[in-house]
Amino acid sequence: MADLTDVPHPYSIEVAALERPAGYFGWALRRSGKLIERSDRPQATEQKAYANALTALERNLMPGFDRRG
Repeated sequence: MADLTDVPHPYSIEVAALERPAGYFGWALRRSGKLIERSDRPQATEQKAYANALTALERNLMPGFDRRG
């Protein structure tokens, strides 16, 4: 898994095991503790979930990015 120092302040990534389907992982991206995005699909490994969250973080850091459309 990537080093947690790869995530710039004030962002954080949380990866957690899912209850359903068992054995899969999900992620949540937070800015100053507030949820800004989470996974909508289960990931097979913790590493894949973290990599997917990093991709979402990069997308959120892009100039002009606005999830509200």
